[in-house]
Amino acid sequence: MAKQAPSMSDGKLAAVRTNLEAVIFGKSQAIDILTICLAAGGSVLMEDVPGVGKTTLAKALAKSIDGGFSRVQFTPDLLPADILGSSIYNPINGTFSFRQGPIFCNILLADEINRASPRTQSALLEAMNEAQATIEGKCFILPAPFMVLATQNPVDFHGTYPLPEAQLDRFLVQLDLGYPDPKVEQEVLHAQARTHPLDSITAVITRPEVLEIQQKVRQVRVEGDVSAYIVAISGRTRSDARLKLGASPRASLMLFRGAQAAAYCRGRDFVMPDDVQYLAPHVLPHRVVLTEKARYAGASRRQIIDDIVSQVKVPT
Repeated sequence: MAKQAPSMSDGKLAAVRTNLEAVIFGKSQAIDILTICLAAGGSVLMEDVPGVGKTTLAKALAKSIDGGFSRVQFTPDLLPADILGSSIYNPINGTFSFRQGPIFCNILLADEINRASPRTQSALLEAMNEAQATIEGKCFILPAPFMVLATQNPVDFHGTYPLPEAQLDRFLVQLDLGYPDPKVEQEVLHAQARTHPLDSITAVITRPEVLEIQQKVRQVRVEGDVSAYIVAISGRTRSDARLKLGASPRASLMLFRGAQAAAYCRGRDFVMPDDVQYLAPHVLPHRVVLTEKARYAGASRRQIIDDIVSQVKVPT
């Protein structure tokens, strides 16, 4: 199965990746996947222990794009209106005026999203799926492109609420950065000795250019045998005895779109099975739910997905 992170053929996306590599060392695959998500127009969930660079990576991507950026620090007392916005009463003329919340941006950093209550987490559902928000009975279209970069701490950490399956299904991928190796960690110390590399990041792509790339991604050709391969992988998750909840049709669509973006980033106008294999371990694991037996046996969702992909016949 393909594990490497090949170089980007699109010059603008390559510049974005260069920016990200300047602030996060030794995580080339995570940076590659994040750049693919930008091309696909999908949202990203980054889960790991605190202090490994999740927020820094999100900030670097936002600064690389010439668009609106908002950061929301999720806390237990955060309300949906704090994200979406609300009507403010004007006592002078006795009218209400709508004040937009931080969701009205191009890149939304939802920091520690699982520290907020499920009610507040659900405020992002419509926005992530349809790039719009219904507030007080009115539908508001969000700026394009729109992308959510959410960070969360592992669910066994104090003060966290597990994200509902419906919301997890709306993230294109889940990234786990992990600890850097000692040599890379030493490089991080010296790189931030005087200033933070994030301070030198500048925009390398404009909002219209991002939209243009996303349109080109949708034109990447997917042959019938490759789409059948995607459906077969998703279907196998629904019958695997270790899983009580398999991948949804939305998961198949997300894998389809991610494979298109991966092919585009590699300079191809068609999707290969390798693109599907490369994205599947990042697109599918967070969407499936283990059975109690598998969970207590120490099974890993990522390993189960790897097993399933290895079992499905690859089209030739």
